[in-house]
Amino acid sequence: MSSALLATLAACAPLPHGQGGGMLWQPSPNFDLRRPNYVILHHTTNTTAARALETLTHPDRRVSAHYLIDRNGQIIQLVDERKRAWHAGESWWGGTTDLNSSSIGIELDNTGEEAFPDIQIDALLGLLTDLRTRYRIPSANILGHSDVAPSRKVDPSRFFPWQRLAQNGFGVWCTEVTGVPPIGFDSLLGLQALGYQTTVPGSARAAFRRHFMARDDDGELNTNERALLSCLINAKMEQA
Repeated sequence: MSSALLATLAACAPLPHGQGGGMLWQPSPNFDLRRPNYVILHHTTNTTAARALETLTHPDRRVSAHYLIDRNGQIIQLVDERKRAWHAGESWWGGTTDLNSSSIGIELDNTGEEAFPDIQIDALLGLLTDLRTRYRIPSANILGHSDVAPSRKVDPSRFFPWQRLAQNGFGVWCTEVTGVPPIGFDSLLGLQALGYQTTVPGSARAAFRRHFMARDDDGELNTNERALLSCLINAKMEQA
């Protein structure tokens, strides 16, 4: 071993606790903090932002988000965007797992059984615009918790205005659907192509309807729904 390397190692400190026990720690300046590639939207299920804030900051609850948006449009930041918040849990989208590690989590103060106020959505749109500018997050990667965890979650509920977000450049949407899917179109493969995990087909169908049709049922997709799914896949491909 060279004398120069020995001198360098001699100056190293032990690694921080829990990182590579028994090794030496020589920090390098050559690294980046994580750059989020998704935004996951939630509703809090609470009646007030204060109650949601208590949950999201309580150490025993082990749940958090990067942002909480009150019904009055006030935005509260809870976690550094460069760090991993605990909001998505076990999740999957288009083959990506552990969405916590690659996403910004935004909680909207809402019970899940009510409309989202315009002032709150205005604030969300402003925040999304800022995040897109700084991180170049693809439009198609603005998702709901239900989209990435369809067997466990239903937020941000059928009341969430996904079409309004799409009109402002966030998410995928289709306004003109032919009503006829391509010959031989397989709806389960289509849901997978859009991004859904389909190990529980009914949950994936319900999440799809919740996002794009403001409904919750999990039955087989009818002809019009399959045509919509085909249109959305094409729209997503055009955005890529």
